Amino acid sequence: MREGGLARRLTAEALGTGILAATVIGSGIMAEQLAGGNQGLALLANSLATGAMLVVIILIFGPVSGAHFNPAVSLAFVLRGELQIRDAGFYAMAQIGGGLVGAIIAHVMFNMDLVQTATHVRTGPGQWVGEAVATGMLVLAIFACLRHAPQQVPVAVGLVITSNYWATASTSFANPAITIARTITDTFTAIRPEDAVVFIIVQIAAAAITAACFSWLFAEKAPIRKPAE
Repeated sequence: MREGGLARRLTAEALGTGILAATVIGSGIMAEQLAGGNQGLALLANSLATGAMLVVIILIFGPVSGAHFNPAVSLAFVLRGELQIRDAGFYAMAQIGGGLVGAIIAHVMFNMDLVQTATHVRTGPGQWVGEAVATGMLVLAIFACLRHAPQQVPVAVGLVITSNYWATASTSFANPAITIARTITDTFTAIRPEDAVVFIIVQIAAAAITAACFSWLFAEKAPIRKPAE
């Protein structure tokens, strides 16, 4: 059950997304510095840190905002009638803003330029399909656990992101807010702004399709809930 008004929920979404972005980018910087050129080892460290932090921030902020930290996830809840579109728009702004601040904080921690221009190329059909798979799996895990085992949502989300770092060609961005945050860093987890645009389109489309398919698969009607004010 979410607690508190919209201002509290937006603050929770901004804080959670900021922490997530700082973790993704910061652990990528540290991993690259310590891995001695071993990209596999760096990715392992980056994926474990990200998955672990996801579990923690969902446990912390879930009771306040639902712990979306992801505009694509918020959209999926809109399509299921569980979040008002107006609130989803505010959620997205809070998530994107929080993610950008988190990226800057990661740079501060490692004594880097606060805002950088990403040059890491991430494009092509394989990576786009990877983003569709990663985002679809994330939304499916959230909805399935909310239906069958709600207490397991934090663990399921952490595990699906960690595993898809390795199982997808794109390394599982699966989140428009974090994708945007990664355009202002030129470190291990970076993505060029022009590549990010297609990633975001694919993420949003995959989330919407998965939300519709979930309702069909489990033969359910989306519940209509009025968010607490």
